[in-house]
Amino acid sequence: MNPSTNRSTNPSTPRRTPRRSVLRTLALAGVLAGTSLSTLNPLAVAADGAPETYTLTIRHLDRAGAATGGYQTKVTGISGPGAEASATPYDESGTVTVRLPKGRYLLDSTLLGADPAAGTDWIVQPRLDLDRDTAVTVDARTTVPVDVRPQEAGARYLHSMAFVEATHEGTTRSANILMSSDRLRVAHLGPAAEAGSVKEWIDTYWSGERADYALGYTFKSDRALTGLVRHPAQDALATVKVRAAAPAGATGPGFVDIQPSAGPTVGLNQPLAPRATATFLVTPERGRWDVGYAAADVPGKQPNRYSANDFAVRAGATTTHTFDNAVYGPSLDPSPGARPAGLRDGDTLDLDLPLLADGEGHAPTAPRFHTATTTLHRNGVLIGTRNGAPGRARFTTTPGSAAYKLTATATHGSGPTAGGRVTAAWTFTSAAAAGPAALPLSTVRFAPALDLDGTAPAGALVGVPVTVEGAAAATGVRSLTVSMSTNGGTTWTRVPVLDGRAGFRTPAAGGTVSLRAELTDTAGNTLTQTLRNAYRTS
Repeated sequence: MNPSTNRSTNPSTPRRTPRRSVLRTLALAGVLAGTSLSTLNPLAVAADGAPETYTLTIRHLDRAGAATGGYQTKVTGISGPGAEASATPYDESGTVTVRLPKGRYLLDSTLLGADPAAGTDWIVQPRLDLDRDTAVTVDARTTVPVDVRPQEAGARYLHSMAFVEATHEGTTRSANILMSSDRLRVAHLGPAAEAGSVKEWIDTYWSGERADYALGYTFKSDRALTGLVRHPAQDALATVKVRAAAPAGATGPGFVDIQPSAGPTVGLNQPLAPRATATFLVTPERGRWDVGYAAADVPGKQPNRYSANDFAVRAGATTTHTFDNAVYGPSLDPSPGARPAGLRDGDTLDLDLPLLADGEGHAPTAPRFHTATTTLHRNGVLIGTRNGAPGRARFTTTPGSAAYKLTATATHGSGPTAGGRVTAAWTFTSAAAAGPAALPLSTVRFAPALDLDGTAPAGALVGVPVTVEGAAAATGVRSLTVSMSTNGGTTWTRVPVLDGRAGFRTPAAGGTVSLRAELTDTAGNTLTQTLRNAYRTS
């Protein structure tokens, strides 16, 4: 990875999108690259109709104070008539001129010396007010090193990224530099901008003997950074552990990635073998974090990816995420603003519910399944049957209030409990509304303590956590019963649920546990959810 600079020419700041991967963020850095030609805003004209422009002269000096042609400079309009203008001017003499419309600009320049081992200088001027012919000197002698590293002796530097946002009159522009070397020096250039209008973060990634490090820091002020030193002690860092289950038929390792939730970054990606654990030490100062897991390849199956996004961390505390393990079943996204898993819009009913989420409720991008069927009845009459992706179907019904029964079933080939079967059947009353309305669907999650091969100890008394999601969690539960089976669902035994835990004894080694939940919410909507062969005993 060579040092490079990239900028956004969009009016708004790039923001995090759900289920973001390291490959996506690397691609994003490429998308952010600006054009190499000057663009003039056609609205920026003087009274005589000619473009109202000024000459900007930029002089580049190396660390010895000599003129240098080893630079890459970008000028990006933020506000005023030049808000849409940008230029990447170059002259090998080290002095270059460009004419641009009047306005506020963001300038950043990367200086590369004759010796790559000496490192890279990145100079940022977040406030360049072009209201007359102006000269700027970009001087590598003003830069100060970025020294962000863990205290573990021998930790190996991987890569880093520095990112600056400058905002003026409601518009944000950005610039960044990606580094494959830890020899980066940075400096602010020019006058201070408005208080709080400059936001900058620096993320560095390291590999240690027993853990990897994701060290990121965010700053908000009126200036870009001039140097940065951070050597966080281990007790100032948060621990994030990622555990991978063992999918049936896997032929190799999966991959785990971690990155801050806010803003573009390169992140950290590494292989993770089935039944293994990756450990990361991260900085709480960087805010919330995302992790993703690309499951190990299974011949004949699409690559499968899970993610856990936007979770908080705390210094000295450990957060653990386990991916691709039992118990597989329906799961509803509790995030504010999340699209409902069941939606009625006019006469159309849509179901888009992860029917085979893993044991922690992570929804897979490509669930492994053998068969999947969804049916809809209206007042006892079959509306239709859909085959295909588990928990995804669309039906057209008729106006007027009616009693509906929606049933979704999948036989899965996921993880250590391949061959299990998931069925969820909901009943509810629905009528066409003035606008889209969420269907009153609920799910029940079971979270037994399992090894990474999807097994629990045989012959043990257990208390399996039971969690209600969806409509019933919001409006209230009228009744909930839980049953278990040790013969694949041929016969069922009702079990007590006390303080949110279902109590029973697991079968002998090599046996299976099936689980059933029957729920009615306070509005009279019901759920019958059956998880056959949910997990095994050993």
